[in-house]
Amino acid sequence: MAGQQDATSIADFEKSLDELETLVRNLEQGELSLEQSLTAFERGVKLTRACQQALKSAEQRVEQLVEKSDGALETRPFSPDDAD
Repeated sequence: MAGQQDATSIADFEKSLDELETLVRNLEQGELSLEQSLTAFERGVKLTRACQQALKSAEQRVEQLVEKSDGALETRPFSPDDAD
């Protein structure tokens, strides 16, 4: 069931990102009324926050596979400092 929830979260993230990109394009075109622009901006802020939360959640789930000195493999939480 967790796999299905992960797939749903990914789909929700991608849908939100697509909608956000559409909102940005519409705002950049400058053809919306002030009221429409404000509504689009408010929706964009909500979508941005949702996307940031989804990315933070995904980051917390990422693990890296590490080879220990004896050749055995283990997983541990990913740390950006380990990427260097």
